[in-house]
Amino acid sequence: MKKALYLAMNAAFLVCVQRMCAQDAADIIRHSVERDATNFERFKNYTFLERVEDRRYGRGGALASKEIQTYEFMVLGGRPYGKLVERDDKALPAKEALKEQEKVDKESAKRQRESASEKVRQDKDRAEERAYLREVPEAFNLIVEGTEEIGGRPVWIIGAQPKSGYRPKLKRAEILAHLRGKIWVDQADYQWVKAEVEVIDPISFELGLVKLASGSVLNFDQLRVNEEVWLPAHITVRAGARLLYLRKFREELDVTYRDYHKFQADSRVVE
Repeated sequence: MKKALYLAMNAAFLVCVQRMCAQDAADIIRHSVERDATNFERFKNYTFLERVEDRRYGRGGALASKEIQTYEFMVLGGRPYGKLVERDDKALPAKEALKEQEKVDKESAKRQRESASEKVRQDKDRAEERAYLREVPEAFNLIVEGTEEIGGRPVWIIGAQPKSGYRPKLKRAEILAHLRGKIWVDQADYQWVKAEVEVIDPISFELGLVKLASGSVLNFDQLRVNEEVWLPAHITVRAGARLLYLRKFREELDVTYRDYHKFQADSRVVE
């Protein structure tokens, strides 16, 4: 009798602990979403290089094509803009480089002419992006699985499993029901240091013309720069898909970032 009572109490205690961990994890993610707004304002003041390597595989797993492009992200009108500067790790030919610079000049002039209504629309788009992120704690059962250090900074490790019966408030959030993952959150800044996401059910895009296969994965890493802002460091995507219900293909995307510089000239820069 005593043993049965002990086991029941122990089980009840474990349930309570799991519930507290789930609540804590959800609070951590909610806090991180709100802190993202402050980080984005600082992010807009930085320039960096983005190298994108896109590999596509055909039948039998053979490499069918590979494309490498490097962009220089700069600040135009208070927002980031990517200028193509390299292809296949080589500088663009002079003629093409001139065309890219003309695009920069054109975009810069356009942003200078932007009306107040256009800036309001941009602010609205950013607010919608945060609203999408706010769906994460609603869409997943979140549990703090442990802690560790990344780059000498303590982080929470949060597991995310899709929540049964989840009904998204935003149309685009429907995709969350097909995912599971893990998020590493900095304990001091509440920023996502790392994330791993896996597709567990096929996802349709473009009115069903493209279907992303289960097993596709995305990995994302951020880096703290100048002791004030978190910037992207590395993104990898490995995806299988079917196009028009006919052709299957596999694609890998590898994106790396480097040469972070603050737009203001008087700042200390960390590379």
